Amino acid sequence: MYLDEVKQIVIDVLALGPAGRSLDEHSALLGSIPELDSMAVVQLIGALEEQFGFSVDDDEISAETFATLGSLSAFVKHKLTA
Repeated sequence: MYLDEVKQIVIDVLALGPAGRSLDEHSALLGSIPELDSMAVVQLIGALEEQFGFSVDDDEISAETFATLGSLSAFVKHKLTA
């Protein structure tokens, strides 16, 4: 449901360009995409907050959230429906 929007944000924030088009819900993020370092995580969270109008507390962030594009999309869905 939110997968396409989250995917586009990941592509934009990480400047993945055309290579980002191949990402799907099973694509590994953290530890698999070199561009996704700690600073990029902060930028990505900020972009998600701005796009979807929610705020993320520090204790909500875990490696599992950023494990795959699908897990990140599920996190967004949870934030919007909670």
